[in-house]
Amino acid sequence: MELQSDGHQETQAVGRQVRWWSGYATVYLRIALGAGFLSAVADRFGLWGPPGGPRIAWGNFHNFLVYTGKLNPWFPNSWILTVGWTATICEVVLGIALILDFRTRFAALSSGLLTLAFALGMVCGTGVKSSLDASVFVVSASSFLLAEAKFYPWSLDS
Repeated sequence: MELQSDGHQETQAVGRQVRWWSGYATVYLRIALGAGFLSAVADRFGLWGPPGGPRIAWGNFHNFLVYTGKLNPWFPNSWILTVGWTATICEVVLGIALILDFRTRFAALSSGLLTLAFALGMVCGTGVKSSLDASVFVVSASSFLLAEAKFYPWSLDS
């Protein structure tokens, strides 16, 4: 007599493997997102090198504020300092929260909204190509996907 496989057991086994992998994919994603935020902040304070150096976007906070003004033409110049500091503080807080897996769903949703605003600012200020080249829509979508994860292994919240 030939044994038939139990489709239900196979489905459960595949489900466990997918759940295991998706849990660790969220760890990878939140660390990558958090590190990206913190790296951008480090650049605007010159920690990666001086302005004009190889692979340096800003090199100092003044250059970052000039770029912030370019991405936010709808704000008066008097608001750019506040916008720049607000973005910087949000990136530090969200970057740390994502890396530590603290309030991950909120941090991921907030990251998605922040990077979506950044992407739209890039489209308006520098054109769609620069936003696509910088993958900011991918970062935003990844953040929203992380916010929808079923569970977060190694979380400070659990």
